Amino acid sequence: MRLILVRHGQTSANVAVLLDTAHPGADLTDLGRAQAAALPTALDGVPIDAVYASTLARAQQTAAPLAAERGLPVHVRAGLREISAGDFEMLGDPDAVARYLDASLAWVDGDLDATLPGGETADDAFARFDAVVAEAAESGADAVVMVSQGTIIRSWAASRSGISADVAARSRLENTEVVVLEGDPASGWRTLSWGDRELS
Repeated sequence: MRLILVRHGQTSANVAVLLDTAHPGADLTDLGRAQAAALPTALDGVPIDAVYASTLARAQQTAAPLAAERGLPVHVRAGLREISAGDFEMLGDPDAVARYLDASLAWVDGDLDATLPGGETADDAFARFDAVVAEAAESGADAVVMVSQGTIIRSWAASRSGISADVAARSRLENTEVVVLEGDPASGWRTLSWGDRELS
């Protein structure tokens, strides 16, 4: 299966650099809506059998133009939501943001015990994302788009495809950037592309 992971479009929380991880989250800005509207063109010619999105508003708003253009429903799944910021929810100071990102990158490096106060564990976050990916694979779809949030995409994709934490740290996803993986839950995943970066 080809797994096409898309970060949502820009939100006001992105602009303000706030840790916005709770439901329903911020809506897309005007720029974010334009980014979402451009996604069908960006993926023109790419086979897509199914479109999934997290329960956060920004992911569903980003997925909607692509799904409409392809005549597909959007399958909304809580398992695709962002990694919880816990007690740091809606904070934007540099220390809180750094601790949030450091914890998620520690998971990639194998430190699954790294957590934030009030936040979720690596096992819980990865398991819920794994479950949605497994559901998509079991559906028989050959190519699936999943619109989610940047930190969970980066951490899950790097962890599952063997990308190092150092490389993942340099590979932050911009709004509506795409990570493409190929494989399946049983045999594992390899990264085909990560935005426009060379992963080395």
